[in-house]
Amino acid sequence: MAAFWHQRGRRQENGRLGSVIDGLGSVFDVLLANARLVLGVSGAAVLAIATLAVKRLIDRATSPRDEGDPKAEQKSLEESWQDLALIKTTPKPPKKQRREDLSEPVLSPALPLVPGEALNARGCSAPVGAPQVRSSPLRCLTLQEQLLSHSSQLAVPEIQVSLVPQLARSICTQLQNFLRSKCPELPFGRLFLSGALLDGLQVLAADHIHLMLPVVLDAGLWSLIPGEDTVVRNPQYWMIKRIDLGYFPRGCSPWDRFIVGRYLSSNVLNETLHKLLVASINWPAIGGLLGCAIHPVVASRELKLEVKHDQVELSITLFPVVETEGKVLLAVPPEGLVENLWLESFYRAEVSRVKELDAGDSGARQLCLRILNGVCRSQPSLQKLGGSPVTNAILHLSDTASDWPEESLADRFQQVLEELVASLEKGVLPSYFNPKINLLSGLLEEEIDEMGFVLYRALSEPEVLLK
Repeated sequence: MAAFWHQRGRRQENGRLGSVIDGLGSVFDVLLANARLVLGVSGAAVLAIATLAVKRLIDRATSPRDEGDPKAEQKSLEESWQDLALIKTTPKPPKKQRREDLSEPVLSPALPLVPGEALNARGCSAPVGAPQVRSSPLRCLTLQEQLLSHSSQLAVPEIQVSLVPQLARSICTQLQNFLRSKCPELPFGRLFLSGALLDGLQVLAADHIHLMLPVVLDAGLWSLIPGEDTVVRNPQYWMIKRIDLGYFPRGCSPWDRFIVGRYLSSNVLNETLHKLLVASINWPAIGGLLGCAIHPVVASRELKLEVKHDQVELSITLFPVVETEGKVLLAVPPEGLVENLWLESFYRAEVSRVKELDAGDSGARQLCLRILNGVCRSQPSLQKLGGSPVTNAILHLSDTASDWPEESLADRFQQVLEELVASLEKGVLPSYFNPKINLLSGLLEEEIDEMGFVLYRALSEPEVLLK
């Protein structure tokens, strides 16, 4: 009995729905009969296609189907999506031109037309009277063209190129005068600037620069101990040992006050300079004289100044540096309990070698380096790979690929990516000037994996790094 009432209810519902559909059908017929008079031939064709699709949707919705057949339901859904696609792709009738529009030029569409786009799904030609707009095909840039275009976007604004060194030199002069008056017993050398901006390798913005403070040691009182011969076993660091204490007792050298366990402590020297920068120098007065605001960074382990000018914001990092026995050592101790270590810097040698190679074959190594530095700076996961690691990868590649003309920039760019990916896979990127040093040793395993994934993806699509 329940099944009977269910079937009866469905028949009544279908009957009412059928009468509604018959009414809609008669309305559609009237519209189609008068469409040619109102809309013209093309408009009537558009309305006929849309009406047919809507009627097919309604007929399918009301037609009985086998409830136990899931394929029938799936087929009905697929046909409905096809009908909706037919409605969406139905060409719109051309807009009737106004008299004032006839004097305006016809603009090209936002997207270029492909051959055959004027044909609809049934192979019919475009409506008569539609404007025939011919647009040039979209030009695909090669990787070489994309790299050259991207390099032009990395240029530092001219105002910063001229203003930042001038501002940094003025601060350098003020700091030099202060150290000579406050610490006349310490033989500091003449401060000088360093960094990618001065070497033409800075990209995007001149927002940081290095200030080098030479520490002049007494000849015959100090000697270098390789870091690999100490408990740290790290060839990247050195120790500066005080010698001949029997003949020249403690106090003979002005730097003896910074000794910890017979070694010149980079940490103690940095702490002393940090106190001077934060508490002893009148930076507001110096900033007012130079037309900027200068603030020492109190919480940083580095000796850093933040400079705010109307046209630039600049970070200046001060590095005490010892140059002896052909080594350039920076007072940058590693994190941990060891505080007497000095970091060997190869920056000057690396940049000089790159420029020397480019001068020998009119190469594009510096251009490739700028592009890769820009990529590493714009990609958060690659920021620790910029600078020295990329420079060393280019130098290693230059030993096997000696020809670097600008025409081969794309090939060399991809080869550098391959060199970096291979190094990240092994977790080893040896320094060009000291193969015992692994430039990836300071990175976490997760950071190496993320860098390797990004660059491995870029091997097949290097364009993703330039976006």
